[in-house]
Amino acid sequence: MAGSPALLLLLALGLCCPGIWSQTYRMVAKFRDSSITHPRVGQRLELECVSTKEDSGVFWVRLDKAGILHFIVFISHLARVTFEGNEKTSVRFDATKDNRFYRLVVKSFSLRDEGHYFCLMNMNQMLYFSPGQPAFFPVVTTTAATTSPAPTTEHGITEKDPCPKTPAPETSKEKQLDVFCDIFIWVPLAGACLLLVIALAVTIVLCKQTRRRRCRCKRPVNGKPSAKPNVQSQHM
Repeated sequence: MAGSPALLLLLALGLCCPGIWSQTYRMVAKFRDSSITHPRVGQRLELECVSTKEDSGVFWVRLDKAGILHFIVFISHLARVTFEGNEKTSVRFDATKDNRFYRLVVKSFSLRDEGHYFCLMNMNQMLYFSPGQPAFFPVVTTTAATTSPAPTTEHGITEKDPCPKTPAPETSKEKQLDVFCDIFIWVPLAGACLLLVIALAVTIVLCKQTRRRRCRCKRPVNGKPSAKPNVQSQHM
């Protein structure tokens, strides 16, 4: 019992700091056909995720234009698939596994399928995200915008646009994704650390109670041993 608090403390440090012992994993999400830059309406779009290490399965998620993450499918290392709603099949998607290639198929690409596609996995209590693969329809420019000349001043100098440009939407999406990752990782770890600290405190209290029970010797009130009665004096 004397060494159990120290052992429990080491166990708590090992569980609360898994990043110290974990290895580096790299994941890549991309179009299976490298010639595709933008999907077309109604196209069968295939994406694949490549993992550099053995894993316990891969999730496919999509980040839409509003910055909202949507779960698509989970593919286990045994090639079992689970779609949204704990369904085994989906009307919009297909999913397969081939060695370390986890593939996602959008059966008929439409406007609601636009966004950034990520694959992620959970390994040793750590989440590993791949870089996002953008899947958007090509931007259509109007003829008037391409043929109209730039406004000029009387001196022939091009005027500057008085309206400030807004930051790219990808920056805000990346920030929202970082916040989601931080919450997903640190909240479970903080809960586990709290439980382990409570268990450590309970163990220390139990150790102190055990030590008190071992020594229950009766001691005299004044610190002096009680005198035994004299047998001879009683007979006299």
